[in-house]
Amino acid sequence: MSDFRKYQCEVCGHIYDEAQGDPDSGIAPGTLWDDIPDDWRCPECGVSKDEYEEMLA
Repeated sequence: MSDFRKYQCEVCGHIYDEAQGDPDSGIAPGTLWDDIPDDWRCPECGVSKDEYEEMLA
């Protein structure tokens, strides 16, 4: 069972999956949400991390 979480952009619906990371933005697979730099932006619509909510199972 994985302990990785998923977070969804409230603006455009983009999902950040900790297991997959965001390699196109330099975020390696396995990078936890709290370890992503605060200046990271949604790759789809450009909003900040503040606009993401954790997806609950």
